[in-house]
Amino acid sequence: MKKILYILCALLPLAACDSWFDVNLQDQEDLETTFSRKQTTKQFLAHLYNYIPREEIVNGKHEGGVTTRGDDVLFGSSTYASIWYNYRTGDYSSATPSYKNVADATALGRGNIWPRYYEAIDQCSIFLENVDRDVEDTEEVREYMKAEVRFLRAYYYFILFRQYGPVIIWGDRRAGADVVGKELDRNTVNENVDFIVSELDHCISVLPNSVGEVGTLTAESETGRVTKGAAMALKARVLLYAASPLYNGQNGRGIYDGMVNRDGKRIFSPYNTDDEGATVDKWKRAADAAEAVIGMSQYRLVQAKGDTFQDYADAYQNVFFDRWNSETLWGWWFHSWEDYLGTTGGAIAYAAPRDIVLYGFQLLTPSLKLVDAYPMWETGRYPVTGYKKDGDGLDYSQPEIDEKSGYRAEGWTENYQQTVDVEPVWATPFKAHNSTVGRDPRYYSCLVPNGFWWPSRTTAATGRNIQIEEMDPTTGKMVSKTINPVRFTCYDAQEASSRWKQDGEVNRVGYSWRRWYKAGNPLSKQTDYTSLRYIYPAFRLAEMYLAAAEANNEMANRDEAKALRYLNAVRNRVGLNNIEEAYPEVVGNKELLRWCIRQEKFVEFGMEGAQRWFDNNRCMISEEENNCGNWTLHVKAGTYEDSYTRVKDDYMGNPAVFGVRDYFFPMSSDEMAEMPAYTQNYNF
Repeated sequence: MKKILYILCALLPLAACDSWFDVNLQDQEDLETTFSRKQTTKQFLAHLYNYIPREEIVNGKHEGGVTTRGDDVLFGSSTYASIWYNYRTGDYSSATPSYKNVADATALGRGNIWPRYYEAIDQCSIFLENVDRDVEDTEEVREYMKAEVRFLRAYYYFILFRQYGPVIIWGDRRAGADVVGKELDRNTVNENVDFIVSELDHCISVLPNSVGEVGTLTAESETGRVTKGAAMALKARVLLYAASPLYNGQNGRGIYDGMVNRDGKRIFSPYNTDDEGATVDKWKRAADAAEAVIGMSQYRLVQAKGDTFQDYADAYQNVFFDRWNSETLWGWWFHSWEDYLGTTGGAIAYAAPRDIVLYGFQLLTPSLKLVDAYPMWETGRYPVTGYKKDGDGLDYSQPEIDEKSGYRAEGWTENYQQTVDVEPVWATPFKAHNSTVGRDPRYYSCLVPNGFWWPSRTTAATGRNIQIEEMDPTTGKMVSKTINPVRFTCYDAQEASSRWKQDGEVNRVGYSWRRWYKAGNPLSKQTDYTSLRYIYPAFRLAEMYLAAAEANNEMANRDEAKALRYLNAVRNRVGLNNIEEAYPEVVGNKELLRWCIRQEKFVEFGMEGAQRWFDNNRCMISEEENNCGNWTLHVKAGTYEDSYTRVKDDYMGNPAVFGVRDYFFPMSSDEMAEMPAYTQNYNF
């Protein structure tokens, strides 16, 4: 069957195409023509990058809306056409349709990514078979491109692996027309991991530390292309997944013990064993891989430039706002293909409040669980240790509070002075709920709680102008200025200029998410959005520190000292004390340290891509952590004080439901019809 390959403009400077380039995948002459020229070879390569999942897209659609699946997010509308809501409520099955291209994902929000990523894998193999025809490039450049594509192919296998569990591994051969579908079944977990890691080991041996080390390429013009650090980071993430309970013994629950493939192999092996039954400390392999990345000289955590609270907040924010910083192991320019607000601008608009900024949709909001998770600044302890339960699962209105943390879930602080990203001259003191007071810098870098000042002296709001006197830095004289700062209020009586409604763009949780918003940007006109360009850090060094902490805590010869050191590096970056100072009882307590590492990653990576969703799954805690009602602040209340009551009936829609079947997505009925012998996932 004739296939047409659309070479979309990758959001990388290397791609010079204006729209698309046709390649007949079965016409050898066309392939020879394509790969005989330097420019078209690079266009093909750029196309392969375009399969990268849009995890940074937060509108609940693409690749199944992975950002909005987890317990760290509550999307603003259950009526929004997206698979995210089906995931959240358990309303999906093997009949859920699949998609291959971006247009399908955009229009339908489908979550079944199987055909798209096998197509990506196949396209990578085509490139590897043909790239040596490109004699216009040097052998050094060709070898670099081969390693890039091996990385991408391994990455796309991992995308399938985390979504479906172990899948079919084709190796270097293509899934040609001679394949007999009824003879296909999945490879084992170990075979999946071993193939991906072996490919990455090859990439690590070839890839440079910087693109600028390759021939005539320059790091400035080729930003976003794969380097050694990216390959090492992916290897560390893959091995962490491989060591985790979902893929490694299921905590002794035996859920997948009966899954045997056509070759008679157990698809999921017992804890810490290979397919031959030999013992392998998979946690040690994960620890070694993460520590190897930490040991690379060119990467370091973004650090504070001083020791003020604002300095620590800046350090965390600059992971996003300082492009291609020392913490970014691999990333890409935030990309989009349909957004009239530009690339990063669309993400900000989805979270920003209506009428405080132009185009504020208020659809992307943090969950109350994420709000509760941030540690306290003075003690360094995580304030909420869990929740009581009701008929829907976790009851966020009944948190179990660590009394030693200093957190107060009730009451008010009068004349509270907000500090992060505001100026006291206009952000005057106000009455703040006690739960919002005294949290760590990341809390204020990510959230604007109900009643807080929006972190900009100039907003799109009208009718709120005030006069201030300040020094003109040019003349040194005091001048009068008109500004229009505004407090973010989300309850019915004062929610900007729009009243509560059952559908539409109103804040439904009580906290605005501002992680992508840089303080001071008024966002008062469309160009304020379209001019924004941020980097999405697909892998960053903080992840490696927390992976190393987790693995060192779990491995057979547990190294508590290392685990503490790596965890503390992430905490110290934002000015928090060492974990053993916050919790003296953590020393010698593996279970408590495990919980602290999970809490730290929760807040460090809250609503950042799909980290939380897949972390809960690989650790097999989703059944406990994900089931809950639609808990929010009482945003339909008539007074500010009443709005801080926690309720679960202001938000429409069904509660979150997660069962044992939901750890993996099912193979679609279409694929199962073509591969009747394929072992379907549990309970589908």
